Amino acid sequence: MPGTDPIELADSSRALPPPPDARPRMPEPLPVRLVAVNDVRMTARPEALPRLDGLYVDVLGFVRQSSQGAPVYRADNFDLHFEVRSDRAREDCRVVQIEVPSLAAVERKLIDAGIEYTRIRGLVPGTESLVLSDPAGNWIELVESRPL
Repeated sequence: MPGTDPIELADSSRALPPPPDARPRMPEPLPVRLVAVNDVRMTARPEALPRLDGLYVDVLGFVRQSSQGAPVYRADNFDLHFEVRSDRAREDCRVVQIEVPSLAAVERKLIDAGIEYTRIRGLVPGTESLVLSDPAGNWIELVESRPL
């Protein structure tokens, strides 16, 4: 029968590189989110400014936006602005809630950095958070983000 010769296949053991993609890359989302409806503003004394990066950038995963003056930290959704004040007067004492991907991972980083915190168990089973004071004396609550 004509055309019944066996077909030889090319060697497929080496992987072909994907073709180059000319589209601009979209930045990956940051691992931390502020539970807020707008940018958050907090106060800090001048002597606390050098220690803020250790918590917000190294432990929590914010990205610092400004390098001079009062720091601004970028989360995935909003910015966290610090106002430098020497008197530490605040109009309110609200806790800023921050979503992190894993409470266990952040808890390990807090322990390694020597930062004190309190674990709070919620009324609903399975809900818990970590409450701590940042180097400027502002209260923050860390909660684990839940995928939808």
